[in-house]
Amino acid sequence: MAFTRATGKHRGPSRLSRRSAGIAGVATLATTGVIGTLASPAFAVDADAAPSVEDTGLTQIIAADSLAATVDAQAAAQEREAAEAEAKRQAEARAKAEAKRKAEARAKEIREARERAAREAERKRLNSFQLPVAGSYVSTGYKTGGALWSSGSHSGVDFHAASGTKVVSVGSGTVVEAGWGGAYGNNIVIRMNDGTYTQYGHLSAISVGVGQSVTPGQQIGISGSTGNSTGPHLHFEARTTAEYGSDINPIAYLRARGVNV
Repeated sequence: MAFTRATGKHRGPSRLSRRSAGIAGVATLATTGVIGTLASPAFAVDADAAPSVEDTGLTQIIAADSLAATVDAQAAAQEREAAEAEAKRQAEARAKAEAKRKAEARAKEIREARERAAREAERKRLNSFQLPVAGSYVSTGYKTGGALWSSGSHSGVDFHAASGTKVVSVGSGTVVEAGWGGAYGNNIVIRMNDGTYTQYGHLSAISVGVGQSVTPGQQIGISGSTGNSTGPHLHFEARTTAEYGSDINPIAYLRARGVNV
């Protein structure tokens, strides 16, 4: 009796059909990136082996994202370094500018202080008084009596001075007389800046002219023995006016102005 293979809609697929379907399903899942390995030895992937680009599309995307993140991080780090370097450069520039400003301000302060000191020193010098002959002494005093003087007494003082000794103005003033003065010989009269007058007589030479300004210690002539004189010396008077007869004590005059005489 012939047997016919039973068939029906509930008959399970053959082993070959099932294997083919399984392979197709795995291939589909691998292509879409859902799974990357199979339990079957035929499809297993070594976990220690580097995945190839051909393994899955997911590996490619992860690698690209990682590279982009690294590039972005490096760019951000470079930007930070550049910003920090620029901030440091600007800070150094500001520090240098501030140091330069302070140095210039200090130099200006020092310069102005020196200028003030120089002006003050010059002011003091111009207002100072000194002996008409440096290092000299009084050889004939004020109001000394005798026939040598027409008034009967000495109207000034005589400072010891060898012929040719430099004679200077005792202070700042303006020359109001320079020339022959009769008994005084060659003489000079100076109106001092404080309104008083000083006279220098018996000079052998005169080195200033009327109207000329003079300062303390400035040479105005050379000592001698011209006029009514018994020998080389400097006759010095202090007066309230330019005229003879207005004399005041020259020693007291000089001492009142800080001169040690």
